[in-house]
Amino acid sequence: MFFLAVPLAPARSADRLVPLDLDQIELGGLIGRRIQITVDNNLLVLDVDKDFLLPFQKHDARTSYIGLGKLIDSLARFSTYTADQRVSARKKHVVDAIIKTQEPDGYIGLFPPDKRMWQLWDVHEMSYLVYGLTSDYQLSGNKPSLDAARRLADYIIARWSAEPEKKPGGDTLTVHMAVTGLERAMLALNRQTGDRRYLDFCLKHRMLPDWNLPIVLGRWGRIEGHAYAYFAHCLAQLELNRMEPDEKLLGPTRRAMSFLTRQDGLVITGACGDHECWHDTQQGTINLGETCATAYLIRVLDALLRLEGDSRHGDVMERAIYNTLFAAQSPDGRRIRYYTPFDGPRAYFKGDTYCCPNNFRRIIADLPAMVVYRSGGGVAVNLYTPSTAKLQLNDGVSLTLRQETDYPNSGRVVIHVGPSKPVEFPLSLRIPSWCPKATIAVNGERIGKPIPGGSFFPINRQWTPGSRVQLDMPMAWRLVKGRKAQAGRVAVMRGPLVFCLNPAKNDKLAGVDLRLLTVDPESLEGPIPSDAVRPDGLACRIRAWGPGRWYPMAKTDLELVLTEFADPDGQAAYFHVPNPNAELFVEDELVRP
Repeated sequence: MFFLAVPLAPARSADRLVPLDLDQIELGGLIGRRIQITVDNNLLVLDVDKDFLLPFQKHDARTSYIGLGKLIDSLARFSTYTADQRVSARKKHVVDAIIKTQEPDGYIGLFPPDKRMWQLWDVHEMSYLVYGLTSDYQLSGNKPSLDAARRLADYIIARWSAEPEKKPGGDTLTVHMAVTGLERAMLALNRQTGDRRYLDFCLKHRMLPDWNLPIVLGRWGRIEGHAYAYFAHCLAQLELNRMEPDEKLLGPTRRAMSFLTRQDGLVITGACGDHECWHDTQQGTINLGETCATAYLIRVLDALLRLEGDSRHGDVMERAIYNTLFAAQSPDGRRIRYYTPFDGPRAYFKGDTYCCPNNFRRIIADLPAMVVYRSGGGVAVNLYTPSTAKLQLNDGVSLTLRQETDYPNSGRVVIHVGPSKPVEFPLSLRIPSWCPKATIAVNGERIGKPIPGGSFFPINRQWTPGSRVQLDMPMAWRLVKGRKAQAGRVAVMRGPLVFCLNPAKNDKLAGVDLRLLTVDPESLEGPIPSDAVRPDGLACRIRAWGPGRWYPMAKTDLELVLTEFADPDGQAAYFHVPNPNAELFVEDELVRP
């Protein structure tokens, strides 16, 4: 398993990769489409007054959690990225309304005075309000948002400092889960204000450098194995490491990444966790892949990518984005899932509030900052999608970097490099681990030998206006061996995409247990067009024997169409095969035995 074959880099304050600002890049293609439908068909149609604001205005103790701070954070990010006046107006309305509810002692929340602070999820809700309001100030300069965030953070610090032995939520859950988001909120506020009190609260009260929970499997006790809460604390430690480098801050993240890639914690779709908690069985049924955990896994991968510059973090990131994350949203953008299993039917979450819908909006708003990074004096491309990035290089040189591609439909990417004047710098391209032999040509001239996947490939040269880079990554079909609960079965993949079986799109499958189908791996054909998920989507065909058929002697009696995993009615991603040890089957490139 390669993820930690090269150890994480020693702690240091300077990241190897630095993301662009949200207003420096514009995305198209599949990622850009997901951003736009989230804005148009989800964010802008929410009933923010009734569902989000009214419970705070009424101090409705019957409502335990809304996630309003997460919504504000997504509004601030989408407003900056899109420059859409509709989004900006909605953000202003929500921010102005929630600030009006702030009480003289700084409290903003759902509960009456006798239940504040220690009621389960009150600190969690307040923490993300601090974070969301701080994001609004950081991205828009809105001073009232920063003032409200500070007063609310001061309320939390004062209340907890006065009763340091008290536990939010009592003994129902472990404290780090009950206050998820608190440390990152305080660190963000410290960065924006320079006020040491917020950093000291993380260091001395919350003991963030000493947080070092093991991976706890299953959902039991005080829910120590909660994946989202674990990732959130890892991310806070990585951010603290950026501010005050300390090698031990990387320990829990190392443990989590090792668990995912060395100990079967990561499933084929890039998801992790069952019923919100760590699992390693490779089962993929009803409660697999909480959307909050997916969102925070992607954030941790981004933080590691920035810290190390190791492209293999980007490989896992794109697997999670194109499969589990996009499958967590309906094709029209309106509905969002709490869980995204790969075995059996999937369900949408009934409401627009709570953690998963809001964390989905936030991570979608973060995606533009994960496409192109500054890398030393140059640029690194992590995600491939039609896009235009504009940034400043050294010596006052401006650069426009434009991607033309239909990725992930094919592996051809054309990058137009447009500096304002001739300039030398390295352009680094992520060669995914699924691609054994990529080729690169600059201005029509091929560079060297085919390039194996699993690293950034740097092109260091003098670039002139109009330079053109063509990256070709052949996308062969892969039949990936299942592990543990999926032993003897294979998943069908092409590039970063997993393909699944939607029984509603296949004749003769009504009432059939899909796990009893046996596919003929030699019969795989494709890709073929499919609009199951998106207008320019893909599918493939594969023949199969029905339950009880005398394979391989009998003729196959079924022709199956497999669609992209984001197909909303997909129910199977692994398929039984006659010979599970056949040479054409491959190991998952993201993991090792």
